Amino acid sequence: MRRYIRQKDLKILWGRAAGHCSHPDCSQDCILEADEHEGNKVLCKIAHIVAHSDTGPRGNPEFPEDKRNEYENLILLCPTHHDIVDAKPYKYDIATLQKWKSDHEQSVRESLPKLMLEVTFAELEVVTNAIVSSPAEPVTDFTVTDPSKKMEKNGLSERVHFSLSLGLGKAREVSSFVEHVASRDVGFPERLKAGFVEEYNRLWEDGLRSDDLFESLRVFSAMGSSDFKQQAAGLAVLCYLFEKCEVFQS
Repeated sequence: MRRYIRQKDLKILWGRAAGHCSHPDCSQDCILEADEHEGNKVLCKIAHIVAHSDTGPRGNPEFPEDKRNEYENLILLCPTHHDIVDAKPYKYDIATLQKWKSDHEQSVRESLPKLMLEVTFAELEVVTNAIVSSPAEPVTDFTVTDPSKKMEKNGLSERVHFSLSLGLGKAREVSSFVEHVASRDVGFPERLKAGFVEEYNRLWEDGLRSDDLFESLRVFSAMGSSDFKQQAAGLAVLCYLFEKCEVFQS
């Protein structure tokens, strides 16, 4: 069977693990930061909870082949722990890896409220500069909509509602930041929205919907960073635009 993981599943896995190893005693940052000689390097490895092949570590011939490369069957690990769990599949069985993944993602979610409070103009500048640096057609329609109605229209779950509630709590500061930048660069708000609209349309064409679409945009908004505070800043910007303009269907 072909070992192919869709971009949708990769983005959701990376976003929910926050780019860190899911081993409970590790949480290693899976990105090696750039230096003057080379750019960022991705160190993480993706392990299959149920093996990709019937005879692989934690193999199960009865597990559907079309489910083996999906997000639910994948766990993000550092290189060391990836090799360890595959070397000792009886010690690190399916239930153990599922628990690691669930506990790690829960820990990431629980860290968001504190990190959101720590987001400043500095973090907002990092994520917005990266977004507006990509050329996109300006969009000028900024209309406030009811977030609850937009959630229902887009089929977003309570899991996303938690993220939205956190991000919208920072909306006033994001708005102040956008106004601050716009006082020097009048086209900034339109370019910021255009960057999100362009990515939204691309993801939509790739078949992403509902929570998968939101999670992928959340990864995009943080520019794939594994820095927790930058992820919080990206979520704040995404939620600001979710409320402020038509990035999602309304």
